[in-house]
Amino acid sequence: MDSNETMTTFYNPSSSSSPSPATSPPPPPVIQSPCAACKILRRRCADKCILAPYFPPTDPLKFTTAHRVFGASNIIKLLQELPESQRADAVTSMVYEAKARIRDPVYGCAGVICHLQREVSDLQAQLAKAQAEIISMQGHQANLIALVCMEMDKHKQPLIHNSINLDHQSFEDDPYCFLDDISLWT
Repeated sequence: MDSNETMTTFYNPSSSSSPSPATSPPPPPVIQSPCAACKILRRRCADKCILAPYFPPTDPLKFTTAHRVFGASNIIKLLQELPESQRADAVTSMVYEAKARIRDPVYGCAGVICHLQREVSDLQAQLAKAQAEIISMQGHQANLIALVCMEMDKHKQPLIHNSINLDHQSFEDDPYCFLDDISLWT
């Protein structure tokens, strides 16, 4: 009979915490999906979870990446030390740095920065070379224009003497009569 008593006390409906059928049950609570951080850490996501605004449940890879490199406690400490206005940028930086560290365990972000600085230096050298070529080509163009103008002056001087001798010379006989202004070529 002792076993029955144990069973009855164990299954006693009056000791259970369920509401009585006479009262109406409260509305079901809104079930909110835990943030990605709490899901991955397998813990209950509190209402004031510091990680929830920055690691939404739709993007678990974001937290996984940062967690692999920095650890959850370090992420939480860092976010607690920062004002709320800077937390989103800090999370973005942590995730970027974690991705870089996973891609390149030795250099991480420093390797990316070094590579980009090298590219900037190479592009600046290419730009300087292109600018020097432009200046050189402009010099060649000026020299060619000067030569063309000198040749035109040589051909023009005999024509001027001929036109003085001939009173009624037409423009059909003189193809250079419209090229009196040298500034057209500069």
